Amino acid sequence: MFKKILIANRGEIALRVIRTCKEMGIKTVAVYSTVDKDSLPVRFADEAVCIGPAVSKESYLSIPNIIAAAEITNADAIHPGYGFLSENEKFSRVCQEHDIKFIGATPEQISRMGDKANAKATMIAAGVPCIPGSDGLLKDLADAKKTATKIKYPVILKATAGGGGKGMRIVWKEEDLESAWDSTRAEAAAAFANDGIYMEKFIEEPRHIEIQIAGDQYGNACHLSERDCSIQRRHQKLVEETPSPFMTDELRERMGEAAIKATKAVNYEGVGTVEFLVDKNRDFYFMEMNTRIQVEHTITEEVINYDLIKEQIKIAAGEKISGENHYPKLHSIQCRINAEDPYKDFRPSPGKITSYHAPGGHGIRLDTHVYAGYTISPNYDSMISKLIVVAQTREEAIKKMKRALGEYVIEGIATTIPFHQKLMEDEQFIAGNFTTKFMDTFEF
Repeated sequence: MFKKILIANRGEIALRVIRTCKEMGIKTVAVYSTVDKDSLPVRFADEAVCIGPAVSKESYLSIPNIIAAAEITNADAIHPGYGFLSENEKFSRVCQEHDIKFIGATPEQISRMGDKANAKATMIAAGVPCIPGSDGLLKDLADAKKTATKIKYPVILKATAGGGGKGMRIVWKEEDLESAWDSTRAEAAAAFANDGIYMEKFIEEPRHIEIQIAGDQYGNACHLSERDCSIQRRHQKLVEETPSPFMTDELRERMGEAAIKATKAVNYEGVGTVEFLVDKNRDFYFMEMNTRIQVEHTITEEVINYDLIKEQIKIAAGEKISGENHYPKLHSIQCRINAEDPYKDFRPSPGKITSYHAPGGHGIRLDTHVYAGYTISPNYDSMISKLIVVAQTREEAIKKMKRALGEYVIEGIATTIPFHQKLMEDEQFIAGNFTTKFMDTFEF
């Protein structure tokens, strides 16, 4: 087992990793930018190293600075959390070259799954259901027109290196294809330095349901059931829950089997997710594989009593997994609390938190790094906490979330708490009747 782990991240996920490391008797190193010097990860880690200024590319995205911090503190492993360098093939490779264990996927696995066109080809070969679309990257506009005619409109253009909702355009009819083609390529080139584009059939009224998976270094793999992530705004998740209110036992078995096929197809090492779109007929299609821990891993932990960060570390250290699949015993919901103003089109709201009171009680979990007096920086993602509830049933979980949101006080900045409170009162949400298009008609 590792003696010391450096956490190459910030905020709540850095604190989350530190907590598990402490329980495992592993020393921790926090890295931080100058603006994060007063953060809780810095306070609670065994050691802390400043790796640069506030701008991410000079700190949390600086591979040389992070490797140097690991070497001067004699860390024998690096946990990347999520975001930043967690799915960066080069970072995983550089860790290998410096004899530092990257707690995550190998460079080869990241490469195969990070390129979406390559990932889709791999899944088709493994027998995992995929959305009809182009055979790899589109060569040119003529190829795009030919493919769209074959699979029929509506279609969606996607950047092969895309993520975070960028590099995607829905095209409803042929006359709109050329402009969408040009704008998607331009955005992809600017955001990812890669203008490779592929096309898929656009699935209407879809659910976004992901399967949590784990694989070890010996070819063993298992799944830990599903999470429903359909409540999204601009492709950014807002609320996640497990089990999905749309799920059936038969669908869960089929999706779990497909996720394990996907895991074994790349000899995946670590924990990750296989993400699917599920249509109204409960037909599902592979969307992508995330080779890292997810923001919403918390709800899976709550319904199966399983520490996924601990499992990540054990797998990276060479331990075998049981290979046993896990199924939800309870119901859990997570609300992402962001420093955004829902009354002003979710405009970011950085600033100083003047007053803070956390909710508590039975079945309440709060993963956060903020406190009264903490200043939210405009340099990073606006998520400031994750409020998680767990209960015997979905109905009880919604009631518990309503109560917890009512207790949650954050003053000095605007937050999305009022949005979540209204969502928990929404009849369609309470009934479980929602798709990824839910926010298009939700009035706030």
